[in-house]
Amino acid sequence: MNLDDIITHQGEEREKYFNAVAPPIIQSSNFVFDSIQDMRDAIANEMHHHVYTRGNNPTVEILRKKVAALEKAEDALIVSSGATAIAAAVLSNLEKGDHIICVQKPYSWTYKLISQFLNRFGVSHDFVDGRSIKNIKEKIKDNTKVLFLESPNSLTFELQDLEACSHLAKAHSITTIIDNSHCSPIFQNPIDYGVDIVVHSGTKYINGHSDVVVGVICSSKKNIEKIFHSEYMTLGMNISPHDAALVIRGIRTLPIRVKQSDQTAKILVERLESHPKVEKVIYPFSKSFPQYDLAKKQMKGNGGLLTLALKASSKEEVYTFCDSIKRFLIAVSWGGYESLMIPSITFHDMPNMEDSPIPWNYIRFYVGLEDVEYLWEDFENAFKQINSY
Repeated sequence: MNLDDIITHQGEEREKYFNAVAPPIIQSSNFVFDSIQDMRDAIANEMHHHVYTRGNNPTVEILRKKVAALEKAEDALIVSSGATAIAAAVLSNLEKGDHIICVQKPYSWTYKLISQFLNRFGVSHDFVDGRSIKNIKEKIKDNTKVLFLESPNSLTFELQDLEACSHLAKAHSITTIIDNSHCSPIFQNPIDYGVDIVVHSGTKYINGHSDVVVGVICSSKKNIEKIFHSEYMTLGMNISPHDAALVIRGIRTLPIRVKQSDQTAKILVERLESHPKVEKVIYPFSKSFPQYDLAKKQMKGNGGLLTLALKASSKEEVYTFCDSIKRFLIAVSWGGYESLMIPSITFHDMPNMEDSPIPWNYIRFYVGLEDVEYLWEDFENAFKQINSY
């Protein structure tokens, strides 16, 4: 399906709402029926009828259709956060006594779900270096039911060969799930490589305005219906119609925003790689990146994320550098119009917490929609605060 058709028209039946260009926000919590039989029919197939907004709301339904088409999936669910999307997808494919394999250093709440939450219900796990398909294969057991991927994964951007992982998983009747938040549907479509379920923190690129927390799950109709009738309805994972309308608005500019971040990030990476106060830059489309060829194979672009390893002799230098940067806001998440950074040192020497496995001189940057020279000037000023050059 044409990308412009998805963004502008998919799921929108304007003749039903006065030919309005923007779909209405159907704020109603429930819907009425002309007869008992009509109500019975709707409840029997609630995923495709409007009974109660906790299940299927008309505004949210438009968003579902757009997101599914963007990921080349048969259907999608819109849920209350990226963490919810991950949890629903994982839980729907596991039972007591099962085993899950996950890549190392995933998103923090994915790690907690697998390492702490699932243990309470008798599900075992292994975290593996997913850069090698051999490492994954070695951890497969008779009771392995899920392979969870994150490519590129958080902060250090290791990739997995999606096609190889899918073939291996299918040979062992294992469900593959991937967090595709890093690339967005614009730059990577894992379903093309055989992945079963794709999840996103839609808070990031898909919404893109830092004003809605939302998650998405994309898959076959069979998988989506399975999740809908179990985890989704039982745990109340829905978002509000108003939030859905805001995300629809965000999707209108998704390709433009992601490509702008991508182009600016490339320029900054090139300059940072040659800077004397930079130890290295981690960026999938740098020729120095160990999996550069794989990135070119399965990613159309990278978006705005990069990680800088500062050439610092002390933690104090990292603090000084980060506190001197003013145009990259210190915050979690990414994907909005504003540039952000999250220093790894934030998660070192924290009371009652283990140190992050990411070195303390690593800083992840998200490049937003600002002008490249405006952002580079900020870097230059910060570098001068830690050492003259």
